[in-house]
Amino acid sequence: MQQGKIATDALVIGGGIAGLQAALDLADQGFRVLIVEREPSIGGKMIALSKVFPTLDCSSCICTPRMAAAAHHENISILTYCEVQQVDPAGDGFTARILKKPRYVDEVVCTGCRLCEYACPVNVAHEFEGELVARKAIYVPFSNAIPQVAMVDLDNCLLCGRCEKECPPGAIDFFQEPEEVTVEAGTVIIATGFEMTHMEAKPEYGLGRLRNVLNPLQVERLLAPHGPYGRVLRPSDGKVPDTIAYIQCAGSRDHTLGVPYCSRVCCMYAIKQAMLLSGSLPLVEVTIYYMDIRAFGKGFEQFYQNAKAMGIEFVKAKVAKITEDEQQNPVVRIEVIEEDGRVEERAHDMVVLSLGIVPAGHADGVLPASRAEDGFFLAAEPKLAPCRTDHEGVFVAGTAAGPKDIPDSIVEGGAAALEAAAHLRRNGRSPGRDMNARQESTQGTLAQQAN
Repeated sequence: MQQGKIATDALVIGGGIAGLQAALDLADQGFRVLIVEREPSIGGKMIALSKVFPTLDCSSCICTPRMAAAAHHENISILTYCEVQQVDPAGDGFTARILKKPRYVDEVVCTGCRLCEYACPVNVAHEFEGELVARKAIYVPFSNAIPQVAMVDLDNCLLCGRCEKECPPGAIDFFQEPEEVTVEAGTVIIATGFEMTHMEAKPEYGLGRLRNVLNPLQVERLLAPHGPYGRVLRPSDGKVPDTIAYIQCAGSRDHTLGVPYCSRVCCMYAIKQAMLLSGSLPLVEVTIYYMDIRAFGKGFEQFYQNAKAMGIEFVKAKVAKITEDEQQNPVVRIEVIEEDGRVEERAHDMVVLSLGIVPAGHADGVLPASRAEDGFFLAAEPKLAPCRTDHEGVFVAGTAAGPKDIPDSIVEGGAAALEAAAHLRRNGRSPGRDMNARQESTQGTLAQQAN
């Protein structure tokens, strides 16, 4: 296993919107920043969304410029497809061990032309597209990925050699091995993001078993203009759905799932998707089954009222289970709370489960910061300094600290950068100190890893 060493002012763990904002704010002050992202591209969950609430602005139009700015910033280095193995205090800073997983493609040589992808004979479910369509065994993660570099899914690769023959610069390298990188940093910002609730404990909802029961990220891809089908179709048969239902609190406020808390964004992203579906399919009937609507943010209540005015039906009900009929139409069994607990079954063409937010990231002890009972990183002073952890020099931003929406994640990214910059200055690290030497060292290490 090859080894390398990088010295930097700040280590940002996570390349989602909060991590990107923190990195850019620090880099603009002259500090050297290293972003470490576990996925093959930066951008996090936000880059897969269609639009954001309550403004319905294009998600990519907000996220992509930050991705490009980070990739081209002279003070920012990026390591993708990497796992943080351990972060330990070292003097007035930190030492981190990073495992750089092999792409089996030379990142420096690859031009992102995708000729290798077109030549590959293997089709595999595409994770970025919610497994609604297929990708190749060698592929660029998505159209606006950064870096725009292919990678080989060796578990599904036939080793037929077609990609090697078609690659103009000869970037394919099946002999790549994992590399360990040691990072010395003056401060650490944790922006590890979130995952959607895992629904294995709720088989009665049919997610993963019933083809027309979807999670919200899959619907985001259906709504995206560059999505898997180019328009909204249900997965089982390609039919344009006439009736769509949303099940609220399907992955939150549920002790059986280990998620007793409200995930804050589920009501609003369901309303957003319902409005977008109504715009995309003018004849569609959208029903939202809910226990409570929590529209707490600026403009959220008006957004909710607008949805009702558009004709979206809100039914206060508890959902017991979801089955399907002979045409694979999901059948929802509900207890209607507003009508004295009447139980009935309603069939829909498609059902979307409004899943909650659970912590993503690393096992306990990997990062020098404590977690709360819910698994999110604990802020030492949540009201006065929500980005500070209980370890000096370690800060947290975005959904790594708890469920929140995109504007709050961006604000926290900036706040974490401010805290980190103050910490670096207290420890005598001025912006630009030994910048040229550290830049040459970092670039040399990254070039060595790429070779």
